[in-house]
Order: sequence, then C-alpha cells, then structure tokens
Amino acid sequence: MENKQIVYGRKPVLELLKAGSQIEKIYIQQGLHGPFEVELRNLMKGKDIPLSVIPPGKLDKISRGNHQGVIAYSALVDYVDFESLVELAFEKSGAPLFLFLEGITDVRNFGAILRTAEVLGVDAIFSPSKNTALVNEDMIKTSAGALFNIPMARVKSMDRALQYLRDCGVFVAVSHLGAEKRITELDFTGPVCVVIGSEETGVSEHTTKLADSLFLIPQQGQIDSLNVAVSAGVILYEIQRQRGFQKF
Repeated sequence: MENKQIVYGRKPVLELLKAGSQIEKIYIQQGLHGPFEVELRNLMKGKDIPLSVIPPGKLDKISRGNHQGVIAYSALVDYVDFESLVELAFEKSGAPLFLFLEGITDVRNFGAILRTAEVLGVDAIFSPSKNTALVNEDMIKTSAGALFNIPMARVKSMDRALQYLRDCGVFVAVSHLGAEKRITELDFTGPVCVVIGSEETGVSEHTTKLADSLFLIPQQGQIDSLNVAVSAGVILYEIQRQRGFQKF
C-alpha cells in the first residue's frame, strides 16, 4: 500500500495536482529551479500541501525510480475542508467533540489516538499541514481502520483554526503538564476541542496562549508524563464520562 502512495517524476506529480487529488506531502530536490518549479508552486497555491526541499540523496532513498527531482505522497484518506467539517459536526451534534493533534509525527501514536478517538465518539480530528505524521500502512494498521471512520482535516494555520472554533462557541482546552487545573475541574459538556501535543515537546507555548483553559491529568508515579496515545484515551474517557456516554 505504501508503494502505491509514492508518485514520482515531474509530469506525474503535476498531473496529480491538476486532477485535484489529495496529497500528503511533496518533496523537491535542493537547487531545483526553472519553469517546472514555478508551475509546481503555482498549482500548490491555496492548497494545504506541505512542501519540503531536500538533498538529492534523500530523494534517491525514497524512490529508486527516475524521480526528476520531485516526489509526492498521494493521500490514503480523503481530508475534509476544515470549516465545512466544523459545520457538519454542529449539524450532527449540538455539542461536538473535536481533537486537535499538534506535532505528533509518530505514525503509531497517531494511529492509536485515532482508534481511541473513534471508539470514544470524537466527531473530527484536526492537525497542522506541517510537522504531522503521514498516513501510511502502519498508521492504518495501528488505528484498526478507524481513520476511515472518523473525518479528518488538516489546516495551514492553527491560529486561524483555533480562533474559528472559538468564534463558533467551541471551548478550546489544552493538555499541559504546567496547568493548575485538573482535567476533572473543567466542564466538557458543551462544544469542545481538546489540543494534544507531541510526546517530546507537548503543545507549543504559542498554542497554549490561544486556549480557553489548560488542564493536566493527575498522576502519582515518578515518570512525569504518559504516552501521548494513553493520555488521549484518559482525556476522551473523562469527557464522555461527564457527558454520560450519551452516544453509547
């Protein structure tokens, strides 16, 4: 499945863009300039597709074919427009539950979170376009196929996305080890979006300033944090506990 995800060569990648196909990421060779690069960047305008410039050797490791300095990963899932997804979630439920994953690059952690999110009634998953795990066969397997059952959107600007959610009346809560409030002290019964950060760095300081509230998961052991996928499970269970498991 992962091999089918890779599209390489200038014409195939341009045709992929022209067809409006969903693309996870595009890599171009360092020093690549000229009409092709101009056309590529023009076709990418207005689309939340991460573009990385990398040395030729790294491109060769991704694909042994004649990549001509460009490789794209076609999406294995259909991402939904962010604002449309929020609107649909409100139509489905008066108090939607959203999960925003910031900086989670490990595909197995991402997949495990998706599985838990689907089981515990999350209406939609959001993540930034950049610095996010690419959907591949490992993520699909770890999620037990859950990523095909829960709508996902990727956003270019977390700032604008979180502000849009707040303007829609969504309570934005961030899981943070430095928070003063415990998760049980917050009210999650209304529309809510929980932001969870990477296992290494957590939620960025900038993002925490955009939240309505920070919270932590009480713990008694010596290790200072839970695995991010386990944390997501604890958080989502508490939210559904407060809501009385109405969907179940």
